Amino acid sequence: MFHYISGKLAALLQGAAVVDAGGVGFKLTVSNHTLEKIAPAAPQNGTVKLYTHMAVREDGMELFGFADEQELETFRLLITVSGVGPKAAMSILSAFTPEKFALAVCTEDKKIIARANGIGPKTAARIILELRDKMAAGGTLPSAFEAASAAIPTPLQAVGKNSTLSEAQEALLVLGYNRTEILTALGGIDTAAMEVEDIIRAALKKLM
Repeated sequence: MFHYISGKLAALLQGAAVVDAGGVGFKLTVSNHTLEKIAPAAPQNGTVKLYTHMAVREDGMELFGFADEQELETFRLLITVSGVGPKAAMSILSAFTPEKFALAVCTEDKKIIARANGIGPKTAARIILELRDKMAAGGTLPSAFEAASAAIPTPLQAVGKNSTLSEAQEALLVLGYNRTEILTALGGIDTAAMEVEDIIRAALKKLM
């Protein structure tokens, strides 16, 4: 119904934002990451633009807002998973950026996904099972997945400790972490006999 709503940020609520567009106040459920992105506009009632998804249920309708289209597409991908509704999808998006979520799916790290509020190991495993192939094929979120997966070589590509560690560092850089954060996280990890994906998983557990 709506692709996006642009207007003055009238209020920030817990898990929601109110946008005044043409004199109408739209209340949109948003993730923590979207809240962080639009929060600077709150003191001056600045203009924000939120991409939207409307969920229609028997007991009413709910409008969801996203700071960028990538987060919106991740949300829509998540709600295609059996047993994952809008609330669970927003919980995951509050815990991870689309890029970090894509990498967790790519590396089949259900333990990290299960850290999102209300997401158990079984649900995390089902998310990986149903989304991995879609995301690997490009699906509706090619940029996040391809950026992450392109930085992760197969075991045959990772030759030697230095090469393996370097590839892991490059993957973490793609996800937005700076070199200081990466080196600090890797500092306490014995990477000598680890594959690239294992190094990334161990580093992400510390970084997240």
